[in-house]
Amino acid sequence: MKKLELKFLNADERIVTITLDHPVEPVDPALIHAAMDAVIQENCFFSSGGDFMEKKEARIVERNVFDIEL
Repeated sequence: MKKLELKFLNADERIVTITLDHPVEPVDPALIHAAMDAVIQENCFFSSGGDFMEKKEARIVERNVFDIEL
């Protein structure tokens, strides 16, 4: 399953990650920037280290799991 990770720095300069399942591909970097700017501007998420202050990075992460028969 693929996930979109949006990483921010909070007021304590710690990284906070928001993860979204099933991102639309191909990813539009302009939309990602706009969404992350909106998250910071609207202050819509709580972080124990304070408000989200700046964008750190965004990335697509894919995890594959294969069962091993025992």
